[in-house]
Amino acid sequence: MSALPVARTASPKARSTNALRPLAITVHLLAAGTALTSLPALAQQASPDQPTELAPLTVTGQGERRTTTEGSESYTAEAARTATPLSLSLRETPQSVSVVTRQRIEDQDMQNILDVVNNATGVSVNRYETTRAQFNARGFAINALMIDGVPTIWEQPWSSGEIFSSLAMYDRVEVVRGANGLMTGSGDPSASLNLARKRASSRDLTGSVELSAGTWDTYSTLGDVSFALNDAGTVRGRLVGEYQDGDSWIDMHANQTETLYGTMDVDLSEETTLWFGLSRQENTSDSPMWGALPIWYADGSRTDWSRSKTTSADWSKWDTSYDTYFVNLDHELGNGWQLNLSYNRGEREADSYLLYLYGNPGRNGSSPMSAMAGSYNVNTVQDDYSVRFSGPVSLFNRDHEVAFGYIYSKQDFDADSRAVLAGSPTVPDFDAYDGDHPAPTWSGLTPYGSGETIQKGYYGVTRLNLTDDLKVILGARVSDYEKTEFDYLRDTLSTLDVHGEVTPYAGIIYDLSNTLSAYASYTDVFQPQSEKNASNQQLQPIVGESYEMGLKGEFYDGALNASAAIFQIKQDNLGSNTGVRIDPAEPALGFAYVESEAVSKGFELEVSGEIMPGWNLSAGYTQFEVEDGNGDDTNTLYPTKLLRTFTTYRFAGDWSRLTIGGGVNWQDSIYTYATNPSNQQEKIQQDAYALVNLMARYDITDNLSAQINANNVTDEKYFDIFDAYGALTYGAPRSVTATAKYRF
Repeated sequence: MSALPVARTASPKARSTNALRPLAITVHLLAAGTALTSLPALAQQASPDQPTELAPLTVTGQGERRTTTEGSESYTAEAARTATPLSLSLRETPQSVSVVTRQRIEDQDMQNILDVVNNATGVSVNRYETTRAQFNARGFAINALMIDGVPTIWEQPWSSGEIFSSLAMYDRVEVVRGANGLMTGSGDPSASLNLARKRASSRDLTGSVELSAGTWDTYSTLGDVSFALNDAGTVRGRLVGEYQDGDSWIDMHANQTETLYGTMDVDLSEETTLWFGLSRQENTSDSPMWGALPIWYADGSRTDWSRSKTTSADWSKWDTSYDTYFVNLDHELGNGWQLNLSYNRGEREADSYLLYLYGNPGRNGSSPMSAMAGSYNVNTVQDDYSVRFSGPVSLFNRDHEVAFGYIYSKQDFDADSRAVLAGSPTVPDFDAYDGDHPAPTWSGLTPYGSGETIQKGYYGVTRLNLTDDLKVILGARVSDYEKTEFDYLRDTLSTLDVHGEVTPYAGIIYDLSNTLSAYASYTDVFQPQSEKNASNQQLQPIVGESYEMGLKGEFYDGALNASAAIFQIKQDNLGSNTGVRIDPAEPALGFAYVESEAVSKGFELEVSGEIMPGWNLSAGYTQFEVEDGNGDDTNTLYPTKLLRTFTTYRFAGDWSRLTIGGGVNWQDSIYTYATNPSNQQEKIQQDAYALVNLMARYDITDNLSAQINANNVTDEKYFDIFDAYGALTYGAPRSVTATAKYRF
């Protein structure tokens, strides 16, 4: 599999044949919760003769600001918890933080995490295939998503549908830009994307049902219901279900997605809440592209394909599933102190039958394209445990905040492959190719590779209130990292082992007024690497350092947040190939690497929230340059200038049922160099472009609304680049979606 960067790991774990389906598990989960209500300590039921007044339900914490955005109708949040384990407002966090709220997700009809990255400030996507994409920020890759603060790391070649993670079960997405090693452990100094789950917080029966239809025969339905399972409201449940089905702008390519999410909150006492649940997401992808469209014809001239052109086949598929199980316990210890315990398990599986077309076709069938088929079954299981203590302390007659904890994560990875026994002929005339390619004869599954990654981290952080206006945040994490990979084809075992890696965090915030603060921060993150130097010694982990300073404003009692920042990110110890073998007598040792660096410098502006009654706005501009140790541009597939805007306005008076909105997403040019048919390096560039999106919603009644969204209304034609193979993937043309939603 040298033609494409598919993973280095395999041999899937057998799945239990008697495993309960998600709906059955959810029913059992809710039934168990109902049974709990019979316990006196749990139910707290009031007898008919002695009615009892219940204490109001609150989110655990020491008078914490609200992080939940559902029901706020806002484009900003009171607080976020992705940068540190402390619950801080955006103004109090000394890093660039954006929150894509539930209201904005609904207004823009965002369906998955890919939509969020395409619309959030400071982050962007290089979607180099239909099923895989690279997220990035400030010139560096993002290779992890967080779910309720737990990093779920995946390797791009072995994608299991992460870029299509449905937003149906999430309240918001928090985006922290720059290094974030305090919370993530290992990673790149780019950004952290944290998806926060919806909670079962309602004591009454509430919910919504929506239906939508759109371009390319796309249809979806979504149901979301919350309810109490006992009269006291101390046991609450929530169920979310979503089904999507439709074609795409690419010939033959279609997707069917199913999402199910169930969760419960159980008040064990006034001080203790247990919340747990599960989810399942399935994606059936028909005729996905593996690789992308060729940029050159065989004669060296540039191609200009229709956006519907495909390299796939009618038998190709890439099906994925993602199951999660989680349980959390929040307990108030007294005097404002909290204990938080959590366990998360994620099980990902991908099964694919793929066709890869490569080479440069001749015009009108004058020379063929080569073909290669591949089939893989990939399983990833990740278990995470964490414990956190947090609370106030008094020192020098002032109150301060402290949090410390431990995080353990283990990920097992297995991949098997199927060999092609017969098939994969060339494509004689790619100009006329329509996906009619004979299906191969496959062997059974055989081991391809396997791996295990274990991370352990101890952290501590404090916010010191030095004066009424001056706050300092200090923290550190000590991490252990172990990774082993076995390559069955080459019969080789590789290991990475890092112990006692210290990741510091420092920030200072000074209140210039009641609404404006100045801040500065230093954060970093590490990434182990397998490259070795001329002495055959493993290089030190890559360390990404972020320096940032700026101004933040919080206006209209927190309804509007604004920020201006300048930043510098530096990657040290980055392995650079010398081209000289470690030992010419031992070619298997490979080439020697030396430590180099990459530096990104830039600035960012953002405003989000309600700028006047009924008028929501999210707008952000990012600009930077990123260079390697020689001062040359690097990571040039990531745009260095980004504009992200979206706004809605709800009319007043007689037109108060009408909301209109729109926005523009603009990015600067991207480029790379690839080998053309003349065996020369040639520049491939996508020029700067803007995508215009519009929406309108009308409340037919207090419960029923109708909404229409139009994306890329100017029908801009643009592409992303698969740089390793001189290929491109076109972005989506103009599309329209209509939605009807009923709330109860």
